[in-house]
Amino acid sequence: MTVRYRFALAACVLAGTGLAACLPSALAQVYRCDSPNGVPVYQGTPKGENCRPVDLQPLTTIPAPKLPAAQGAPAPSPASRVSSARPSPEGFPKVDAAAQRARDDDRRRILEDELQKEQARLDELKAEYKDGEPDRLGNERNYQKYLDRVARLEEDIARTESNIASLRRELSTIRP
Repeated sequence: MTVRYRFALAACVLAGTGLAACLPSALAQVYRCDSPNGVPVYQGTPKGENCRPVDLQPLTTIPAPKLPAAQGAPAPSPASRVSSARPSPEGFPKVDAAAQRARDDDRRRILEDELQKEQARLDELKAEYKDGEPDRLGNERNYQKYLDRVARLEEDIARTESNIASLRRELSTIRP
């Protein structure tokens, strides 16, 4: 099954329509046509000027068209948009320092609670893991079940350690 057909099938499933209703659209051709203002238009029928079929085999998405630049002024580059940070407009609502401090305190409290929960979970997982040799359970007569549980424990420990590191990083960004 090619990427094109898998993508169309996934779109049908997500849209909630039946497979039979979507099958013809999964096999449909997409055409790239030029609109009167020069913007490319992607459609299912070759209506318009300079239409040509699009080969969807290597693509999973269709790129967004580039809009024509405004007359007279060059389009700003992404770097210049980032570097020219403008202050907030005059009527833009501002948060006073006390309200912001209260929000930061709430955020810190929530993150610290999450950190404590993750630490407790890590302690439980490490206690069960026992340095790579956890006890075999009664339903693990098959050795592969035991190995699968050990691998799952290792993954859970690594994920929990990653969560703890992320929470600590997030806590370090909050102003005291």
